[in-house]
Amino acid sequence: MAVMNSRRITYTEMKDTFVNILTKNGFSTSKAIPCAELFAQSSLDGVPSHGLNRFPEFIRLVKEGYVIPAAEPVLEFSIPVFERWNGNLAAGMLNAQFAMNRAIAMAGSEGLGCVGLSNTNHWMRAGNYGWQAVEAGCIGICFTNTLPNMPAWGGKEPKIGNNPLVLAVPSGDKGVVLDIAMSQFSYGKMGAYFRSGEALPYDGGFDTDGNLTKRAEVILENNFALPFGMWKGAGLSLMLNLICSLVSGGKATHEIGREKEEHSISQFFLCLHPEKLGLDLGEFLEKADEIIADLLHSDTFEGKSVFFPGQQSLKNREENLVNGIPVEGAIWEAVLKMLRE
Repeated sequence: MAVMNSRRITYTEMKDTFVNILTKNGFSTSKAIPCAELFAQSSLDGVPSHGLNRFPEFIRLVKEGYVIPAAEPVLEFSIPVFERWNGNLAAGMLNAQFAMNRAIAMAGSEGLGCVGLSNTNHWMRAGNYGWQAVEAGCIGICFTNTLPNMPAWGGKEPKIGNNPLVLAVPSGDKGVVLDIAMSQFSYGKMGAYFRSGEALPYDGGFDTDGNLTKRAEVILENNFALPFGMWKGAGLSLMLNLICSLVSGGKATHEIGREKEEHSISQFFLCLHPEKLGLDLGEFLEKADEIIADLLHSDTFEGKSVFFPGQQSLKNREENLVNGIPVEGAIWEAVLKMLRE
């Protein structure tokens, strides 16, 4: 998909701009920097829908009091391999980064670590926390619930969330990170197609008569996203909602849907440390690379290629560090305007 009226800016320029705006809106420098880095990292890796493009909406939620800049998560329960935290409506990406760090720390000590997080906010790009796990040498699994924005299979009203799920495995070459929502396309991606005036490349949801459609505006207007795998994605969405809300003691999707804005959501984080679980790290990484190499040597149809999850992010990261991050001109100008307000 082409970026409308695109230009390129450096990662540093984007991050520093975010930091300045965040500090103007109540964030301490110590919180603004990692928050800005996570937003900028998303765009750097080719996911602007949850990076730059989502930043103005994030600032709106801060100004309206749904995101509390100074808030800190509070521990509610702890055993050596599990902790339950209340996010206190702090910035969702900072809460998620913190929760994954706690899971990593427990895994480094006990072999595995699990965190249930309640009362938090949107974590933006879910894949950031998968990369966080693999960079620490851990297998990472995390997922979140959302407001109701997708119909159950056969339903005609949004009852389930698109509940992003991340599975991450370290390898000898950076790592493998799967970041998927339960909808065929994330709402951020559909928003980008809508602004570009392009149809979705595949059916992404339903129209008001229940027919499949590629028209992003119809899907967005009614929250009629198509569950990936149809009934399979719908069932997985339900199970992720059950686990993260019950384990965290937080709100479930139907309860979040009663709020005026999506906030006070529930999340789940799990890390496994290969060496602490008695595995030889060299053999583990070698086996991971062998599995990926076998995949990449697939025979393909003409004009097609095979990629492992996260490979495109690594490619985008490398290219954008050299050439600058492509941005939608109108959105970047809207962000710059925040500096002058």
